[in-house]
Amino acid sequence: MYFQPYYPYNVQQASPQQQNRIIISPIGGGAVPHLPPIGGGVLPSFPGGEMPPAGPGGHQGHPDGPNIGGGVDHGPPPTPPPSFTPQLNQSHVSTFTVDSGSMRPCLFRFTYVWLENGRGFWFYPTFVGRHSIAGYRWRMNRWSYYGTDTNRIRSFQCN
Repeated sequence: MYFQPYYPYNVQQASPQQQNRIIISPIGGGAVPHLPPIGGGVLPSFPGGEMPPAGPGGHQGHPDGPNIGGGVDHGPPPTPPPSFTPQLNQSHVSTFTVDSGSMRPCLFRFTYVWLENGRGFWFYPTFVGRHSIAGYRWRMNRWSYYGTDTNRIRSFQCN
């Protein structure tokens, strides 16, 4: 004697108008149990951009992006920056955009940054991407997480 295998769902082929669709309904009625979203429920990656690591306690940056400066954020430095403000050396100021690769030697070092808008501040970079940097900026006597595009940087000086 042959018994059909027991499946908890009746699978029926949809009408010809609905082409390749399958209708699944539980045997005996009731609600269909919750199924996880297709693809594991993960949101698609950020299109075409690089993302630095999230702030303190966050996750690593963009998984497909460049990992030029490392991907793990080590947190702010344990001490305040130097108490002096370096002078902007006009001979080092470029009329071109700052190349992020030139900032790589400054990773995890106190760095003074001058922006195109004239503002300057102490910065502790923890990530250098193709077109952006991220790390900690000294503001109001404390370190705060900060990131910017390298085309906004006029000049910088590592300590």
